[in-house]
Amino acid sequence: MTNPRTADLSASIAVFLIALPLSLGIALATGAPLQAGLVAAAAGGIVAGRLGGAPLQVSGPAAGLTVVTAELIQRYGWRTTCAITVLAGVCQLGLALLRTARSALMVSPAIVHGMLAGIGVTIALAQLHIVLGGTPQSSAVANVLGLPGQLADLHPAALGVSLLTLLVLLSWPRLPGRAGRLLRRIPPALAAVASATALAALAGLTLPRVDLPSWSSHALPGLPEGPVLGLIAAVLTITLVGSVESLLSAVATDKLIASERGTENRPPRADLDRELRGQGAANIVSGALGGLPITGVAVRSVANVKSGAATRRSSMLHGLWIVLAAAFLVPVLDLIPLAALAALVMAVGVQMVNITHMRSITRHREIVVYLTTIVAVVLGGVLEGVAIGIAVAVAVSLHRLARTRITLEEQDGVHRVQARGQLTFLAVPRLSRVLNQIPHRGHTVIELDGSFMDHAAYETLQDWQDSHVAHGGSLEVTGRAGAAIGDHQGSGARGAHQCCRPWTPWQNHCDQRPAEPAEALRGGGRLASGISAFQRDTAPHVRDELARLAREGQQPSQLFLTCADSRLVTSMITSSGPGDLFTVRNVGNLVPLPGAESGDDSVAAAIEYAVDVLRVDSITVCGHSGCGAMQALLNAAPGMPTTPLRRWLRHGLPSLERMASRHHAWARISGRLPADAVEQLCLTNVVQQLEHLRAHESVARRLAEGTLELHGMYFHVGEAQAYLLSEGRDFFDCRVFDSVVPADRSQSPAPAPA
Repeated sequence: MTNPRTADLSASIAVFLIALPLSLGIALATGAPLQAGLVAAAAGGIVAGRLGGAPLQVSGPAAGLTVVTAELIQRYGWRTTCAITVLAGVCQLGLALLRTARSALMVSPAIVHGMLAGIGVTIALAQLHIVLGGTPQSSAVANVLGLPGQLADLHPAALGVSLLTLLVLLSWPRLPGRAGRLLRRIPPALAAVASATALAALAGLTLPRVDLPSWSSHALPGLPEGPVLGLIAAVLTITLVGSVESLLSAVATDKLIASERGTENRPPRADLDRELRGQGAANIVSGALGGLPITGVAVRSVANVKSGAATRRSSMLHGLWIVLAAAFLVPVLDLIPLAALAALVMAVGVQMVNITHMRSITRHREIVVYLTTIVAVVLGGVLEGVAIGIAVAVAVSLHRLARTRITLEEQDGVHRVQARGQLTFLAVPRLSRVLNQIPHRGHTVIELDGSFMDHAAYETLQDWQDSHVAHGGSLEVTGRAGAAIGDHQGSGARGAHQCCRPWTPWQNHCDQRPAEPAEALRGGGRLASGISAFQRDTAPHVRDELARLAREGQQPSQLFLTCADSRLVTSMITSSGPGDLFTVRNVGNLVPLPGAESGDDSVAAAIEYAVDVLRVDSITVCGHSGCGAMQALLNAAPGMPTTPLRRWLRHGLPSLERMASRHHAWARISGRLPADAVEQLCLTNVVQQLEHLRAHESVARRLAEGTLELHGMYFHVGEAQAYLLSEGRDFFDCRVFDSVVPADRSQSPAPAPA
């Protein structure tokens, strides 16, 4: 295991090499003194790294505050902006003491991503002028209007340096071959700026360059000067935007750590209130020393995690390297062309308009909120854009709440009322109008397709029901799939058994479910009913996503090989959806060896297609408790007649032999012994089938390249608990890739006689 100190040292250097050019570029984009970026990076690394609650998060000057800071500098000057940063830090300390950090996460992701995308657009428009050799204007609109004139007055030297920076930045992660793998260890940002600097120096280009004046003349904060309300608004803007971005970055860093590390080398989860305190203290120090405002920075945090950082020392060391660079590398930094930094920051701004976020927001029908926030931020500013985004989000939510469709149909003398959406007081007039169209003495079915009914709607429905029944009518109230949700007097309908709620269509195992009508049985019974419910309720929500997949083709990230057992609902236990998994199911989740007797090429064909054509990143073999195939293997007796099932189960005999072998440790599950021999064989079979996978040529090749991972998984049906196989050991745990010593065979249950 890598020494934590060594890992932290290595990670800190990687993060430093990323942070150095980005800090200078962000300072350039704001119009602040370039030293301010280095001060903020050092304060963020040392102070926030030491006092913050997210051990592996790296803080410093971030693109998310660039637009706000630039506006403050233009309006109030640099010294007052530093004072605003100090006051914002004090406010963050106050919010942390009130333990309000979690409340910052209540902001809709559509608003947050829209804010960041709007900031990214504004940054890109401003830096484009520097890339072309000019000077940015004071607003995004002015930058757009001034672009034709700037294009007519190009500066070839600045444009060439910028294009080289962008070319290296985009192509560096894709360098091929062994040499490419070595060069990719250098951060793309550093490689791009270094290449542009070398070109400018060797070609003798006359360009504006970084100018770090003496630290003795560095500007420190002064007393705030300006209208009180304006200063208060500025402090609140820095506080809110910086806090939300830092906390979201901390949560994202936690998710990244959980997905990539086992529990033994995983730091504690982020304490968000402590993180807010650390951000406040860092902003106070940064502002007091003449630095930019500070937030948690996702790009540096991701680099820190992926570089193997173990503790908060890596962030603090990266801050120390920034201090040393500011003290001793000034002559080198002064060689960097400003056009190279502008191109780097422009690329960061463009990347803030995230296509993945847009797709996710579109699926959740919040694209209006997202686009409105972007436009408002670009045209009006960050605080105004966020306020407008919140207003639009509230309006959209109210519209959805009030949007209820109520229809009335008559078939064979039965009146059917369908209410789709939430029944609130806003829908009462329409509901009452429809109900009053239904004649008395008839049978009525009311289908409520919504999750909420307020008191006004309930009373309207109840009053009409009482009147309808009193005049000799009958009534049945049903839910989404036609299942009755209440027993109404005079209806003659039985209430549906509710043991499966909220999975109302999934009732095959309910003993008290209502009988299917004869016509439904003739139409395919429960299958036809399920298809009808899908077309009515689910298809409208997934149609756009499936249409996209139909256009773009499938690009699954994982081959999931599991048993045909009906209790294994793969999409449920993996929280996956259309296009995520390439699934192969067979009896016993078996992987026949290449060329095996009685082999089945369909499994091998699926493996080859997934690995070589779809280029999946991983293959998971998933077994489960109570597997009938494993029970059949244990109970098999010599001389039994050969059937297709028996021939197929021959591929499981190596698992039976592995369990009986004295050369393999017996598998354990989450620190306990298997309950019986069947469970032991189920676990052993997963391990053995992973060995069979490695024998397939396409799998072996991708494993050797390091581009494919194999995972073992076990699903305990009765516990509804998934367990993952520990890396390199026959140990299953509910925690990801834990490392635990295998069981002592002397304590394991003996297998049943085969």
